[in-house]
Amino acid sequence: MSQTQPQEQKLTRLPRNKAELKAYFAKDPVPADLDLKEGRKEIMRMVIPAMIELVLASLAGMVDTMMVGQLGTTAIAAVGLHTQPKFILMACFIALNTGATAMVARFKGAGEHDMAQKTMHQAYFITLVLSVIMAIVGFIGSEPLMRMMGAIEGDTLEPAINYFNIQMIGFPVMALTMAATAALRGVGQTKAAMIYNMTSNVVNVFMNYCLIYGKFGFPALGVEGASIATVIGQFVAFIISTIVLMRGKFYLKLQIAKIFRFDFDIIKRILKIGTPAMIEQFIMRVGMLIYVRVVSSLGTDLYATHQICMNLLSMSFMNGQAFAVSATSLVGQSLGRKRVDHAKVYTAEIRKMGMMFSLCIGVILFVFGKPLVGLYTDVPMVIETGAVLLMIVAVMQPMQGSTFILSGALRGAGDTKSTAMITLIGMLIVRPILGYLLVYPFGLGIYGAWIALATDQLMRSVFSFYRYKLGKWQYIKV
Repeated sequence: MSQTQPQEQKLTRLPRNKAELKAYFAKDPVPADLDLKEGRKEIMRMVIPAMIELVLASLAGMVDTMMVGQLGTTAIAAVGLHTQPKFILMACFIALNTGATAMVARFKGAGEHDMAQKTMHQAYFITLVLSVIMAIVGFIGSEPLMRMMGAIEGDTLEPAINYFNIQMIGFPVMALTMAATAALRGVGQTKAAMIYNMTSNVVNVFMNYCLIYGKFGFPALGVEGASIATVIGQFVAFIISTIVLMRGKFYLKLQIAKIFRFDFDIIKRILKIGTPAMIEQFIMRVGMLIYVRVVSSLGTDLYATHQICMNLLSMSFMNGQAFAVSATSLVGQSLGRKRVDHAKVYTAEIRKMGMMFSLCIGVILFVFGKPLVGLYTDVPMVIETGAVLLMIVAVMQPMQGSTFILSGALRGAGDTKSTAMITLIGMLIVRPILGYLLVYPFGLGIYGAWIALATDQLMRSVFSFYRYKLGKWQYIKV
């Protein structure tokens, strides 16, 4: 296969006339040596297992919330309060995984197997050390974190603290499983991750039934039982993912001894990509924390409604995230082969396919809002309000999917600084400030909060498209 150097982008600013506008939105030509039909098959070989994995993970979260929901809206709110603090602690691992995936993909594309191996082992090393530290910090600081999130003494505070503390015990295991998944995604292998995460979810749901309600001789632990079940499921995923990588059937082979061979150059390169991604994740989580704090002040029932709809929203994320996985891997591998033209065509095809899925999901959410919310609760006010919120979610599906995919492509190229800046504008400025204004001064309540969320998604979609079209991602070294 012939190799070509990246071509200079003619347009590095917004279009100023009709000719520039036409060039800006022009479709990239398909290279003669790229079989588009095979390319689409390659995309779907990654997307389908990734989507199944992510959908099942989200379904497990939905089932968690549904099962806990049988205990009342207070239990739903208590479980929901732990989400943002946990994700803040997870931010550094999500970021490191971004760097590891991009580098593994680039090294695989360039045929540098040893460097891909080193990247995986160093990612494991950093993850192991930091996850233990983060778990200890989270456990010690659980009460102030839950109070900050709006937990109420004698109501949601104690169950929220207990749920969060149990999650912190299993935190390192979850982080290491994420590191394994990131490495496998870098080489375009999503099927293995689907299998071990699917197994984990089945175990989680079964143990939920046993530990929440006290079935098959287990104690009825309620909210705490749901958290223990999640940790057990995560441990199962960790064991299977470790075995998969140690067998070495998918390009990479995990060797325990090599995890502790510190390689400063590799770690520095991971952090070069991962640090902006880490900042992005912290910004996202802090923004969400502020946003959730505004919503939780509306009362337990409305916050429970918000939590149910966020649960369903996270399910809709799975489409964009699955296609983003393929964008990250294929863009990274194409750039490793020095084929920018392939990267562009792959991204365009992924966006097109992702858009079709987004439209289908939007229709489902718009039409079946009430039945979907009714799976969680039988409170009429929650069902009616939630159905309206899901209409907002339905409308934002196409722009949400596009944002995920373009961000995935940019991360695959190592352009994590731009995605961090776009997230900063959306999550720390648009969503919380507009949310506060619409909830209180304008008196729109929870509807205002969700209009702010949709506005944030629109803004990030536009900015991501603009950044991608400028083409600066083509020249980033990892």
